[in-house]
Amino acid sequence: MHYQAEAYRTFQDRLANQLGPTGAATDGSPVAIIDIPRIGVHHEVVVEGTTGRDLMRGPGHRRDTALPGQAGVAVIFGRGIAFGGPFGRLGELRVGDKIQVTTGQGQFSFTVNVYGDSAHPVRDPAPSRLVLTTSNSGWIPNGTVLIGARLDGDPQANPSPASGGGGPHGRPAQLPADHALAQDSGALAALQLWSVALLGAVALATLAVRYWVRRAAYLTFAPVLAALLWSVYENAAALLPNLY
Repeated sequence: MHYQAEAYRTFQDRLANQLGPTGAATDGSPVAIIDIPRIGVHHEVVVEGTTGRDLMRGPGHRRDTALPGQAGVAVIFGRGIAFGGPFGRLGELRVGDKIQVTTGQGQFSFTVNVYGDSAHPVRDPAPSRLVLTTSNSGWIPNGTVLIGARLDGDPQANPSPASGGGGPHGRPAQLPADHALAQDSGALAALQLWSVALLGAVALATLAVRYWVRRAAYLTFAPVLAALLWSVYENAAALLPNLY
């Protein structure tokens, strides 16, 4: 994905300059890099937020949880099939498998130790752990797959409440669109507007081809139609469950 490549370079530059976020971050911005060798996940950029739009960019960190490597639970959502399905093979992980995560506080290793699902949340008394979440089906998901892993070693410091929002450890509160399998209902109105704009542009392009110089019409309307088509696609995709 183009976004992943750009985000990887951006985040590596921030790490080199010790500017990687350790507290609350802007929605959609890179906050970590995750590697899960067992299932072929390599250098995947994790973004802040778990809405449908956030997870179009890659796995998303649930904003109300700690960052990986800090004290507490860090939760990362990932799609199972759409937009590359980075967590599509999550169910293949086994106890003892390793997960590597890099954040602004360093590199951390986690060991898979527990499984869960929608009806059985992951429960573990470990002071620092990671929970990976995706959908339980590639077609019509009706639940989630949860993989729990413990931090190998001691956790790093959590940000002070002053550096974040009103949640625990200074984290923002969870929003309805952040829940597993949530849909971005606000995208429906935008989808309708962009669809109308696309139909209008198609009609104008058809008239231009008929009554204008055909080559000029193609050159004029091709980029417009491409941009409108992408906007329609993006808003339609936002209506999918965020873990799909």
